[in-house]
Amino acid sequence: MSAPSPTPPASAESDFLAPDAGGPRPLGPTPSQSRFQVDIVTEAAGASGDKSPSSDASTAVPPGDKATDGSGADPGGEEAKGRFRVVNFADPSAAGSPASPEPADGLQNGDTVMSETSLHSSTGGQHHYHYDTHTNTYYLRTFGHNTIDAVPNIDFYRQTAAPLGEKLIRPTLSELHDELDKEPFEDGFANGDDLSPAEEAAAKEAAESKGVVKFGWVKGVLVRCMLNIWGVMLFIRMSWIVGQAGIGLSCLIVGMATVVTTITGLSTSAIATNGFVRGGGAYYLISRSLGPEFGGSIGLIFAFANAVAVAMYVVGFAETVVELLAGVDAIMTDEINDVRIIGTITVILLLGISVAGMEWEAKAQIFLLIVLIAAIINYFIGTFIPIKSKEALGYFGYDSAIMWENMGPDFRGETFFSMFAIFFPAATGILAGANISGDLADPQLAIPRGTLLAIVITGIVYLGVAVSTGSCIVRDASGNVNDTLSSEFMANCTDAACKFGFDFSSCKNDAAGCKFGLQNDFQVMSLVSGFGPIISAGIFSATLSSALASLVSAPKVFQALCKDNIYPGLGMFAKGYGKNNEPLKGYILTFIIALAFILIAQLNVIAPIISNFFLASYALINFSVFHASLANSPGWRPSFKYYNMWVSLAGAVLCCVVMFVINWWAALLTNVIVLGLFIYVSYKKPDVNWGSSTQALTYHQALTHTLHLSGVEDHVKNFRPQCLVMTGYPNSRPALLDLVYSFTKNVGLMICGHIRTGYRRPNFKDLANDQARYQRWLLKNETKAFYTPVFAEDMRQGAQYLLQAAGLGRLKPNMLVMGFKNDWRDGDMMNVETYISMIHDAFDFQFGAVILRLKEGLDVSHIQGQDELLSSQEKSGMKDVIVSIDTSKDSDADSSKPSSKATSLQNSPAPQKDKRSPTMPLNVSDQRLLAASQQFQQKQGKGTVDVWWLFDDGGLTLLIPYLLTNKKRWKDCKIRVFIGGKINRIDHDRRAMATLLSKFRIDFSDITVLGDINTKPKKEHVTAFEELVEPYRLKEDDMEQEAAERLKDSEPWRITDNELELYRAKTNRQIRLNELLQEHSSTANLIVMSMPLARKGAVSSALYMAWLEVLSKDLPPLLLVRGNHQSVLTFYS
Repeated sequence: MSAPSPTPPASAESDFLAPDAGGPRPLGPTPSQSRFQVDIVTEAAGASGDKSPSSDASTAVPPGDKATDGSGADPGGEEAKGRFRVVNFADPSAAGSPASPEPADGLQNGDTVMSETSLHSSTGGQHHYHYDTHTNTYYLRTFGHNTIDAVPNIDFYRQTAAPLGEKLIRPTLSELHDELDKEPFEDGFANGDDLSPAEEAAAKEAAESKGVVKFGWVKGVLVRCMLNIWGVMLFIRMSWIVGQAGIGLSCLIVGMATVVTTITGLSTSAIATNGFVRGGGAYYLISRSLGPEFGGSIGLIFAFANAVAVAMYVVGFAETVVELLAGVDAIMTDEINDVRIIGTITVILLLGISVAGMEWEAKAQIFLLIVLIAAIINYFIGTFIPIKSKEALGYFGYDSAIMWENMGPDFRGETFFSMFAIFFPAATGILAGANISGDLADPQLAIPRGTLLAIVITGIVYLGVAVSTGSCIVRDASGNVNDTLSSEFMANCTDAACKFGFDFSSCKNDAAGCKFGLQNDFQVMSLVSGFGPIISAGIFSATLSSALASLVSAPKVFQALCKDNIYPGLGMFAKGYGKNNEPLKGYILTFIIALAFILIAQLNVIAPIISNFFLASYALINFSVFHASLANSPGWRPSFKYYNMWVSLAGAVLCCVVMFVINWWAALLTNVIVLGLFIYVSYKKPDVNWGSSTQALTYHQALTHTLHLSGVEDHVKNFRPQCLVMTGYPNSRPALLDLVYSFTKNVGLMICGHIRTGYRRPNFKDLANDQARYQRWLLKNETKAFYTPVFAEDMRQGAQYLLQAAGLGRLKPNMLVMGFKNDWRDGDMMNVETYISMIHDAFDFQFGAVILRLKEGLDVSHIQGQDELLSSQEKSGMKDVIVSIDTSKDSDADSSKPSSKATSLQNSPAPQKDKRSPTMPLNVSDQRLLAASQQFQQKQGKGTVDVWWLFDDGGLTLLIPYLLTNKKRWKDCKIRVFIGGKINRIDHDRRAMATLLSKFRIDFSDITVLGDINTKPKKEHVTAFEELVEPYRLKEDDMEQEAAERLKDSEPWRITDNELELYRAKTNRQIRLNELLQEHSSTANLIVMSMPLARKGAVSSALYMAWLEVLSKDLPPLLLVRGNHQSVLTFYS
């Protein structure tokens, strides 16, 4: 609202909601307990006698409460500065209406304030609340003004840098949905506007720069396209093409070129109407449709082609001027240098017009178009005025005999395709309007209408010229008026000229040939026209207008390319100057390129390359439409409906064919340049996201293939390790991440699971933000994995969530990978119960299980500065609990911190520093931990991967080392296999295993059969184990049975005496295996070993944990592996 209503005096506050007998009474902002203020106008439409008497003091709020009001200021008092504006309303009918069962607060708190009964007053319709569009006052009847929710508004959908209006931000879901524990709104109204319509219009007018020039479809697109398409070819090559190819084939050539340009025009129209089009023309259309790779490569060569095209058109102009000078013997030096001199002067003048601004350039274009149309009309008028003196030059006026004679081809050293190659550049130029899309008032309307109409008009004129020249001019004429036909030879003469009494056979048979006629004279159209000099003016107009259009197009396209920062070092050309944002530096660069080619003055080699550059961009525009339609993205909704994806594909193929027809080596060169730029941009990966059809098609294909994959049964040959890795934050356990990625890279799926526990009120928004941020971290770290965080009551529940829900279709994990819980003896033993339960759950879900143990530990998140991308939560020492599988830093102590604190730290701009400064030298254990955490990032060198394949789990224990040693970092490591066996069968067991490995085609360097695996372990090691488990024993023999059962129920991890005795042999095996590992594998780069299994419910978690502890202690990196006992290897083909 432009101004708030006056505030009533405090004395009147008690009955401010009662309608006044006198009629409508405006009311000011009312203090209340609500967060929002409101202006209400109450109207009495009926008799005043129905006035409600019960406006008691319950509706009034003491003035002192005003300070507690959430908004604190008049809602209309200040502009909302791009933010949405919010209003809350009182319910006057509820204040004291007889129908109200109880008094209500003056203002209701919440989202939708007015109920159905409050909108339709129960006092017989006396109170009416409505929105008066002619004033700036809010009434309550209008939909959308009784809620903080926003009604649809175009300003919510603008981009940040929208040129057409200010971007507004709609209320977020959190602001509408979250509990009211904080103040989400700062000012204003959600759906209202503080300005009246008149004030709005005035503000909008003031906001727009008064001098900005915006063109309509005629001046901006139609005129430009027609001028660019009607080139020099129209006047000095079209008649010659008719002479060579005949009327029929000439019409076919024009038709083919028009088909290519029409399809491209339709595709351009489709892309241009699929959303707001900014400056940059062909580059903008292609880059926003196909992505920066295609757009960046085409944008550069398209801008360059336009710059060189300036030179081509200017040289065409200069050559015509030099011919005229030669005609009056006024050559300055020699022809080549004259072309250079005139070309240079011309391009400087054109640059001046361009730099003067788009308005001057547009005026020049209009003038040139008038001259050009006058020249065309002058030619057609001339064809109807046969003049006797021109007959000797081959012009006889319209005649069916001449038309019939010229209908077929008469190629002299040319072919149909060479004719097409010469003509096609005349049909280009259809993007002249689209190239200045940023200067169009309504590009969505202007580009389709102007471009397609220009193609139709120019196509008709080209066909008209082809038919008319072929119908009134013979192919050969001597120019000699004495070459008349004598009566005795009349019977033998068959040429059309014979009918008019001329015989040009003498010059046809002459070695020098004829000088006039369609085949010999390029200036035939000047001859035919009513007034010859107008044709020369038309040639000047066609060349200069095309040069001017290209001189404007090149910098505009280049400026748009530089603004997107796809190529480093070009940023200086992105800056615009003046009210029209003119790219002055781009103009100067274009001028320098054009001048360089003008000075060559020989463009016969460069002209086909330019045509190919244009055709490459046409092909990609057509392909863009096909690609976007194929991707079937919901965002592809062009308002221009007259396109077809298959027609566009045909257009793209046609453009490629035409490229090779015109000049095969130029087409190859163009393709090499485009491919080179494409590879460069793909490699650089510019940080842009334009919602291209490439993204849409990638999604479409991924979805299709995932669904297709789900319908195919798994086969052992196609088994891939798909790992759910309990990393917590991906950068907190680098060794675990790196090792698993080493064998899943380009082979299988990897999901980084993160369980966050201990929140009374989990902040799901933070979870989503973390998900996006750490996914980016993984991509930046070049780790092909997915980060999946979940909130859960405890670790086990979170693991169950991930085991059940992670993945999609066949892309679901089949292995659970965890770090070893080094701190299991230090903390709460229920954490050990949870940890072991997670392993049991994995087996229950038919997952394989893998545990990595490094003696130094895995979790580095407590080391300040170890990674610049650690989350601010972790850096501040307030990290969430992540899967408790490592050192003492993984305690659950932090898990109950309030989420609001975590959020505030999470959102703080700079990472919070804890007491330990990152510059403080690390202690020895942390230095070792940091070194160990990075060991799998380095090349492993010559060493061994020792595989202790003690139990057959389907082959996973063998497959993982094989996949590892296939990678570059591990390829120098040899696989050594260790198996259990009997002393008297060692050779037999070794041969059997060697046969199996060779059938599996797995290379190995050595096989060791452990005959002494069942030997009793050393006594001191057994004693050490007993001391290890002593604190965790139940010792049920020393207490009553009931007390023992009660203790076991409350502490299920305790080890019973019976259990310890029952599994004595298995315990001894784990101790013995550690001794053997120390003996054989103490120098290995990595040990991969079969994980011992514990029967669920029979072996307590403390005993199982103790087994894993004694088995894996004091060893190199150890990977305990247990597959799900389904084959993952096969020797069948």
